[in-house]
Amino acid sequence: MTPVLRRELCTYCGGCVSMCPSGALVLAETRLVIDHELCTECGLCIGGCSVGALTSEPEIPTAPKHVRSAYDVVVVGAGPAGATAARFAAERGLSVLLLEKRQEIGSPVRCAEGINREMLSRFLEPAERWISARVSKSQITMAETGETRSLEGEEVGYILERRVFDRALGEQAVAAGARCLVKTSVVGLIEEQGKVKGVTAFDGRTRMDIEARVVIGADGVESRVGQWAGLDCRLRSSDCLTCAQYMLTGLDLDPQCCYYYLGARLAPGGYAWVFPKGDRSANVGVGVQADLAETSALEYLVRFISQQRWLEQGSPVTLTTGNVPVGVAADHIVSDGLMLVGDAARQADPLTGGGIANAMIAGQLAAEVAAKAVEQGNASSRILGEYQKRWQEARGRKMERNARLKGRFSAADRSTQAFLRAFAVAAVGQ
Repeated sequence: MTPVLRRELCTYCGGCVSMCPSGALVLAETRLVIDHELCTECGLCIGGCSVGALTSEPEIPTAPKHVRSAYDVVVVGAGPAGATAARFAAERGLSVLLLEKRQEIGSPVRCAEGINREMLSRFLEPAERWISARVSKSQITMAETGETRSLEGEEVGYILERRVFDRALGEQAVAAGARCLVKTSVVGLIEEQGKVKGVTAFDGRTRMDIEARVVIGADGVESRVGQWAGLDCRLRSSDCLTCAQYMLTGLDLDPQCCYYYLGARLAPGGYAWVFPKGDRSANVGVGVQADLAETSALEYLVRFISQQRWLEQGSPVTLTTGNVPVGVAADHIVSDGLMLVGDAARQADPLTGGGIANAMIAGQLAAEVAAKAVEQGNASSRILGEYQKRWQEARGRKMERNARLKGRFSAADRSTQAFLRAFAVAAVGQ
């Protein structure tokens, strides 16, 4: 039996590799490779696959019975924005389906994991299981001069364990009445006369057409939902921080202090950070503006660590990479039947790239407007436009001010006292 791989189903457990007598299967991190020249078609791997991703039958099974064909709201993406939107929509009595393309909510982590205490408290009480560190201090260093500014006060924020935190938000949504599916990708929109009426999803087994009165796109910086609806979701290189981060362990550092480093050579257009994670560990990362970087963010990170003796002693246990949108939020984040939230709507802070709190605020606002639209039986862009107005009032205008402020300083000038003061205010409040 020649094995056929259904890549969308594979969870990369490696069990099949351990059973293959000919070495035809190789697990390349998150990708299973079949060498058909080595394969002896013994079929052992098919019987050893726990999810049916390896099969001799190319046909696709029937749709799962627990998925309805219509919901009031379908949320695409179960990060902080999407899970929050699903929770608040469900709390208002709407039928909600939350779809996550990955097999685990919160993974992979693409975040420095910091959040302001006051912002977080709007949505849920802190829990030990998803808080790595409580921080009350910040230290900002100008890399070229060594000049440092320190800020200190009462507990002002947390460094999260995003894998656990995001899952907790998903659990909240389900507790409120939403249904959640993982490893289920949205592959298209259902449209009628230019209006979004639902999504087409694929769980590796079957395609499902799921109608929705409102679709909320929370599918991250790589959002396709907005593009499919005709919204301009392109990210200019000047509005993009490319980031790389190690979690280093074995460090000697203040477990209550966040460290920031600014410098045109250190991190052109961006900055470096060290966020404590407890147990002598820290998230150590660099974000660089894509159009200014002369090499990869990872190379800048390696250089930064090599220049700091107290970091060089640490050992990496995780590597995180990703892009952060740091421009002004898109002019249009709604269309008929659709709203975008979080990174899909470019709602991160242009100065710092911080986006968790903004994402959750946007998710709540979108849910509240979706509830009104469902009640009125009208999900036109005019009705859903209330969400964009409320976002502007809540956070959008502040983000635009931060973008204008950043724009006043060239990359070379972001090592001045004036920029340091502006950055300090934004970093503490992110």
